[in-house]
Amino acid sequence: MISFHRHRFLVQQQMYLIAEFSRKSVLRSGVGVCRTINSLEDHRNYHSYDLSRRSSINQKNSRHTETNTPPPFTSTISRSLSISGGGTSTKNSADGFHSWTFDKACEKVACTKIHPTTVSICDNSNPSLINAADLIVVGVYAPSTLDDQDAEQNDENKGIEEDVSAMNLVGSAAKFDANNCGGGLSALLEEEIKTFKNGLVAGSVTKTLRLVENGKIKRYALLGLGKAPSENDDDKSMIDESTYSKVGAAIASICDAESAVTTCYIQLPFTLTSGQVSHLTCGMHSNLYSDNRYRSDDKKKHLAEKLESVNISFDDAKASSSESSHNDLADAIEHGITMTRGVFVAKDIVNSPHNVLNSVSLANLARQIADESPNGCIKATILDKKECEKRGMGAYLGVARGSETEPQFIHLTYKPPKNGKINKKVGIVGKGLLFDTGGYNVKTAGMHLMKFDCGGSAAVLGAACAIGQMQPDGVEANFIVPACENMINDRAMVPSDILTASNGKTIEVLNTDAEGRLTLADGLVYADEELNCEKIIELSTLTGACMVSLGTSVSGVWTSSDSLAEELDDVSKSTGEKSWRMPLVEEYNEQLESKIADISNLGGPYGGAITAALFLQHFIKDTKKTPYAHIDIAGPVWNDKTGATGYGAKLVAEWVRRQGLEGKD
Repeated sequence: MISFHRHRFLVQQQMYLIAEFSRKSVLRSGVGVCRTINSLEDHRNYHSYDLSRRSSINQKNSRHTETNTPPPFTSTISRSLSISGGGTSTKNSADGFHSWTFDKACEKVACTKIHPTTVSICDNSNPSLINAADLIVVGVYAPSTLDDQDAEQNDENKGIEEDVSAMNLVGSAAKFDANNCGGGLSALLEEEIKTFKNGLVAGSVTKTLRLVENGKIKRYALLGLGKAPSENDDDKSMIDESTYSKVGAAIASICDAESAVTTCYIQLPFTLTSGQVSHLTCGMHSNLYSDNRYRSDDKKKHLAEKLESVNISFDDAKASSSESSHNDLADAIEHGITMTRGVFVAKDIVNSPHNVLNSVSLANLARQIADESPNGCIKATILDKKECEKRGMGAYLGVARGSETEPQFIHLTYKPPKNGKINKKVGIVGKGLLFDTGGYNVKTAGMHLMKFDCGGSAAVLGAACAIGQMQPDGVEANFIVPACENMINDRAMVPSDILTASNGKTIEVLNTDAEGRLTLADGLVYADEELNCEKIIELSTLTGACMVSLGTSVSGVWTSSDSLAEELDDVSKSTGEKSWRMPLVEEYNEQLESKIADISNLGGPYGGAITAALFLQHFIKDTKKTPYAHIDIAGPVWNDKTGATGYGAKLVAEWVRRQGLEGKD
């Protein structure tokens, strides 16, 4: 018998060797996302076993248990999903924990509510709103003589060294300066010329000027809107819509910094288009997100806690003076709030810890989105282990065998409730690895961040939530998430396993930390061959190699379809979620060749993001007939300072909306 101390030493030694082997293999391969260069994905399932049996000749695992079907949700959406409950450690007299017990995994994910402040378009001739406001923010454009190079440098915090004089305020800015501030805004502009730069960078803000008017503190600030349109350009709608996401975020930051503010009045030089108003609204509300689901009451952080209303007015109010125009802008505000709902859902999913977020609780959230969709426009189909086995989803199930909870293959279908005509049927697949340890190729650094490996599923379900509220015509959208975890147990896949995907391709597992592409493989086959989608996009936090190439602010897009690439590029620019098309180098397919299977799940040491994209191409039958794009969002899905970004929810929702317009008369 080995003594306790001797046994502990042997275990420690074994774990060290496993970790060292994983570290060296990861450094050689360069795959995955771990905010260093660890990997996130890949697995497969062979026809010789099912989820609950290691081999057809082995006995059934007696520890395997079935999970009960979770109850449906019945509440409604106002400004957020109405889920409550899961995700806190509050004591409950019934079961000891609010969200989970020792023997039972969590089945609910709580969602964050949108800030209750109202956004309104108002008439600039109404002095009562100005008098009632605690904070007045005046938007200014920088002179068009300042070039784009300067703006880019300033945006990157490099500063601009050349001398630039403070501009003369015009329009309402000049009136506020003269009539309300006694020249204070001009003095503020002069004082902050080196930092504010006349408002050259959209979203830049001056310090707040405080004055006392009629015994009440009034606050004034200047808000940069970027470079002014050309004097010869009467169409102010040409200004990039995504610019106003930054403007909205800046408004939220000012209101939060001035914590006593209840009413904010925004004065802008030009009437905004509906798209610009929508972006401003979404940018403002999104920047007021604060995840308090896991904080005690005295630790909760409420942004702009006292803010009740934001009123927006324009110098040239002619475009918004008619009833129809005013209604259009009001609809745009609601559209912005709808987009914010999707962003909040995406943030909540990525921020959720693994002891709250698992395949069951995520599937329940998907059911919630469907149940709360107006007119029942979204239907939920959740495939369990047996349904997945019937379809031969060996790649997905190979990964899921290591999970605590049963696999949940999530499929939400949106169909327009008003006009049944479908111009386009599309599929959106999201990687749903709810936690990624790396499997037996265990991660050796940054594992605490691996809850963000579900960023693809977050974007997809966030977009589904937004689409259900928008109800665009002409498009059927299929939102697909193969949900599971990449964990270690006695049934988890190991390096050298052979898995068989649902299209019959066999896959040799060279690295268990290249698992995401395995789950996506069966998701893509499902969208392509079972649903017959006409276009497919897929989002995933797939590789650290993409982050090495593009950093943490830009996603990579791989597609062989020029038209689909252009669509995604246009949407990316519109929503402000940056992306960049990357090369599909067909010769790199040689790196995926296996000695004993159809394909391996790992390429060589270089070009890991490309070989990952090439791997996924093998699970679309004909990419010429069915345009497909892989979008690696490993970088922008997470911010080390603030957490989840909600990246992808707006991009997917807007792409889906535009698909319904194709072929429309």
